[in-house]
Amino acid sequence: MPGNSQRKGAVRKTGKGMGNTGRTAGSGGRIRRSLEGRGPTPKAEDRPYHKAYRKGGADGGQGKRQVSGRARQAVALGADWVIGRNPVFEALQAGLPIRRAYVAEGVERDSRLADILKLAAERSVPLLQASRTELDRLTGGAVHQGVALQLPEYEYAHPADLLDDALLEDAPLVVACDGITDPRNLGAIVRSAAAFGAAGVIVPERRSAHVTAAVWKASAGAVARCPVALATNLNRVLRDYAEAGFLVVGLAGEGGTPIDELPGVDGPVLVVVGSEGEGLAQLVRKNCDVLAAIPIASAVESLNASVAASIALYEVTRSRASLQGGTEA
Repeated sequence: MPGNSQRKGAVRKTGKGMGNTGRTAGSGGRIRRSLEGRGPTPKAEDRPYHKAYRKGGADGGQGKRQVSGRARQAVALGADWVIGRNPVFEALQAGLPIRRAYVAEGVERDSRLADILKLAAERSVPLLQASRTELDRLTGGAVHQGVALQLPEYEYAHPADLLDDALLEDAPLVVACDGITDPRNLGAIVRSAAAFGAAGVIVPERRSAHVTAAVWKASAGAVARCPVALATNLNRVLRDYAEAGFLVVGLAGEGGTPIDELPGVDGPVLVVVGSEGEGLAQLVRKNCDVLAAIPIASAVESLNASVAASIALYEVTRSRASLQGGTEA
């Protein structure tokens, strides 16, 4: 990969949203100069970032990590609560992981509470009794209607560990989110990532939705199968992945490359999704190898972030199948 001085020259325009607002997608086919002659993906033992390299490659297993020097540890941002009779019932139906379930002593019974008690018994979820005062304290004074669920703290992967695991695959696929603040969108992105075999999803610590009950529900449980990594500095992570051989693709309405004409999709690919309103941040754009556009009607300003992510992941998968002479995904 070229140095940062070359990478900064890749961005030609700025703009908002993820759709192509009235322009013909792909005209000019502008692609980063640095992508020319990328060639095949190096063997695992030849990649300094790969586990195979460190276990017995060129440096005799003494290779040092080139990514963030922070200690690698699971990060938990606090347990999440589901309160209220309808939300609790829906959480039980969705199969969300439950750390503790509470029901207030002397709570008024109705058909919904009966449904909750029945479903909890069927799912072998024990209900702990607590006084209303105690339940008020536990839920911070929220209106809980006498029932509440506490979810376990989500243990985030470290971006460096996700990189290690991804590079064990021949052509890994990873998704990064920039400015996705709606938990339902994040959940839908994780669900799509899992559906298309992505190694994981990366979210920044700041200005981003994190894994909550709403994300669990929107992902239809995919959060349990598709790791979510928490990045202290998203731009640094993008550079680390690029140096490890990933093609970093930013989704942008004004991108010069149509999403179905991406180069290098037979190797590691990292798809970066921005917010609906602001799109990708300026510095994030500069750390992308390619800005790719999804052609849409000019009357529509942009696509929903999770929809754009799904289309991009499908196109990468379809293009790979086509290159391998297989059928479409």
